[in-house]
Formats: sequence, C-alpha cells, structure tokens
Amino acid sequence: MAIKIFIDQGHNPSGYFNSGAEGNGLTESEINYQVGINLQRLLNDDPRFDARVSRPTPTTVLGTNNATSLQERVRMANEWPADYFISIHCNSNPNPAINGTEVYIYQYKTQANWLAVQVMNGVTQTVGTRNNGIRLNPSLYVLRRTQMPSILVELGYLSNTSDAQKLRDNQSGFAYGIYLGIMRYFGFM
Repeated sequence: MAIKIFIDQGHNPSGYFNSGAEGNGLTESEINYQVGINLQRLLNDDPRFDARVSRPTPTTVLGTNNATSLQERVRMANEWPADYFISIHCNSNPNPAINGTEVYIYQYKTQANWLAVQVMNGVTQTVGTRNNGIRLNPSLYVLRRTQMPSILVELGYLSNTSDAQKLRDNQSGFAYGIYLGIMRYFGFM
C-alpha cells in the first residue's frame, strides 16, 4: 500500500479571495502552487507514495470564501483519506529583516511533530533558510480539522529580500527539502 500524502498549496490564485501574502514582486499562492506540484512529482516518482494536490492547476480556486476554501482542502484530504497532510505557505512581516522557515503543528510529541522536525531540517539544509523552529498553532483550521498527522510549512518570508530571492529562484529546492524530510521521517534515507 502506498503512503497517501495530501499536499495543500495554501491560498487561491491572484485576483481571488484568500490569495495570500505578496512581497518583493512575488505572490504567495503562485509559489505555494509550484512547490506543491514539484513535491507531488517527486513523491509520485516513488512507488511507495501516492501524492495528491489541492490545486492541480495554477487557476484552481477552492471554495467561495476563506472559510469554505479551508473546508474544501480539509474535506479533500479526509475523504480520500490521506495518511498525511502537508500545507504549503509563505510568510510575510511588516519588518523586512524577519526571515526563515517555520513549521506549524497542532500538538507536540505527535507523528506530525516528528514529521515537522524532519521537514524543517530538509528545507533549511537544502535551501539555506533560517530554522525558526516547530511552532504550536492549534487554532489553524487545516491542522485542527484534518483526521491525519498534519503540518503547515511556512517556507520563508516574501517580505525579506534574501528569502524572497530563494522563493523565486529555488522552488524545486524547497520541494526537495520537504521531500527529503518525508523520506527521512519514514527512514527511507
């Protein structure tokens, strides 16, 4: 049985509600989309995995508002049913000096926590972003309502020039970092 991984590319395309952060000429939803597609390809090239994405095309819009958009992502993962849920995002901060990668989880000392640690290490080692740690955020809908271990990865800060450059130029590296983390989590590497 292949391990089923649901990859949620956070937010909707530009021009729609819930399109996410923008900074340094970049749009969060577009980066999330591409990193998710790259990650899906890496996982599906390995027969041990079966990966699906929430947004199969760059123009896929989920839901009709923020709440229904989040509900749709969770519904897709729960009904499949996925074994793991990975939500991909980019961060932003009014202070352009703030930078780095964060991974959010619902609860410490869980499978999601161990997966988050491996994904964080994979991303920071591959693309060179700063490790800002594994953070608890039980209020995040996609972590709270999914029925499988779930993590939300904030790849980097669009508002920081150095992170933004990495997010623009090395989307395949971010995807490979997450992939590496998944492989290590399962002891495949």
